[in-house]
Amino acid sequence: MTATTARDSSAWAYLQMMRPANILTAWADILLGYAASGAAVLSITTGLAATSTQSLMPLGWLLLSTTGLYGGGVVFNDVFDADLDAEERPERPIPSGRASKQEAIVLGTVLLAIGVVAAAQVSGLSALLATFIAVAALSYDAIAKHNPLIGPLNMGLCRGANLLLGVSAVPLAVQSYWFLALIPIVYIAAITTISRGEVHGGSRSTGIVALLMLGLVIAGVAGLTLLPSYGGLCVLPFALLFVALVLPAFVRAALNPTAEQIRAAVKAGILCLIVLDAAIASGFTHWIYGLGVLSLLPVSRGLAKLFAVT
Repeated sequence: MTATTARDSSAWAYLQMMRPANILTAWADILLGYAASGAAVLSITTGLAATSTQSLMPLGWLLLSTTGLYGGGVVFNDVFDADLDAEERPERPIPSGRASKQEAIVLGTVLLAIGVVAAAQVSGLSALLATFIAVAALSYDAIAKHNPLIGPLNMGLCRGANLLLGVSAVPLAVQSYWFLALIPIVYIAAITTISRGEVHGGSRSTGIVALLMLGLVIAGVAGLTLLPSYGGLCVLPFALLFVALVLPAFVRAALNPTAEQIRAAVKAGILCLIVLDAAIASGFTHWIYGLGVLSLLPVSRGLAKLFAVT
């Protein structure tokens, strides 16, 4: 089977809807939460225990959970947008006829169920967070995305809860680090805000609002250095990389809000969530752990060349 034939196949179409490149950014959220919970440090300091199946089992379940939750959420996004995509993006899997809406509904439902069931293997709190993410994703897809205020907040809540899903590897740690969810909430809200012009172009005012939100995110990361036992020096290189990759794209989209510039800013923003997570995670653990999270970026970028991100 040639590459062209493979990309035209039904299986490839359903894989496209799952946005594989984006799923790796959800993995980065889990790895950050796992680091904040203290589970990663415990594994590192106990030596061989770090490689034991039992010690890594909660992390494995949580990575499977976020795969199902994110994949199911974006599949339902295409389901609810099928009529709109038929007009604006007819090349998408459902309007192009390469995938059916009914089968996409089944796929999305199965993926969301996998997300909740996998989380339940870790703890009741993990299952509760996964259920919240599933409901929030569906509410965004069906209703909230069309509201300029509620939509970005709704999408941000999905990401914030996903980070806490990683923290729930140690359930009691969620009480201590719940505020970490505020950073992805604001960051994803900024991306969602600026993304409203990715089809027909946007406005400078929207781009400026997104830039202000991005500034709050950067300030939030800097503020984490005030936490006891948080390694600010480990964070710095990753934080600088994050700013260098994301800020110019957002500035260009704000100054020249064409559809092309906005899509570039959205793509940079989504993929660089991995860099943001690596920066924060390194402060809770070590720069080596941060590099481990960052290693997801080239893989995600490679997948982004094959599958749509926005």
